[in-house]
Amino acid sequence: MKLVEEVEKALWAEFQTSKYANVKYYIEKWLYIVCEDDWNVIYNFQIVNQPNSTNIDLAATLHGIDGETLLKIAIDLGVDTPDFIPSIPSFKNTLKSDYKTAYDTFIKAYKQIETDPSLAIGLANSALESIIKQILKDDRITNKIKGRETLYDLTSEILKVFGVFPNSDMPMEIKTIGSSLLAVSQGIEKLRSEKTNIHGRTTEDYVIQDSLYTYFIVNSVATVGLFLNSYYKNKYSEKETKEEIINIIDDELPF
Repeated sequence: MKLVEEVEKALWAEFQTSKYANVKYYIEKWLYIVCEDDWNVIYNFQIVNQPNSTNIDLAATLHGIDGETLLKIAIDLGVDTPDFIPSIPSFKNTLKSDYKTAYDTFIKAYKQIETDPSLAIGLANSALESIIKQILKDDRITNKIKGRETLYDLTSEILKVFGVFPNSDMPMEIKTIGSSLLAVSQGIEKLRSEKTNIHGRTTEDYVIQDSLYTYFIVNSVATVGLFLNSYYKNKYSEKETKEEIINIIDDELPF
């Protein structure tokens, strides 16, 4: 119900002129034939018009659309779907304010989940790489990168910076988190390289085509990205702010 409401709002806001006509044209693009015979053609849903009018009754039409198609429409319009991919709304807000390049890349990935799973996975991988590279450019971080590192290499480097690399002296529970993050990054990287069309495949090779797996991968990227950014903010940005406050207080002392 809530998703229908959000999609309805997004659709009316999408078009500035001829709203009823353009909204109807847009919805018609999601129609497809389920079955047909000599007498009937059955579509996946029906477009409902307002009484005694050719204008679309958008709310009634959306309520008659199956959940999968409605989800695809929401993604195409950029509507957040927290019940299905919970990390993405928070991740988008974080990227928009702190990582412009990664934000643009991730939005492209998000919109390609249904139409081009391979491209979505490749772009999500690139977005996570971009975030880590930007963090490692911080002048306070001595570990520098050469520019050709893979996602696994970048994740290894940033975990060393954060002190949670698996072979560190941290407690076993912390090292387990580090190992898990490395495994996730390696898995995403291998899927991008070996199970998508990014590097070209033969007919015998397995390629991810089910969008359900792509949702899982993109959401995993969002989850890892949120963790790395939060850890970075806590370890560096907040520390710097506290030091600045202390310096200001010291400067104001009369002795």
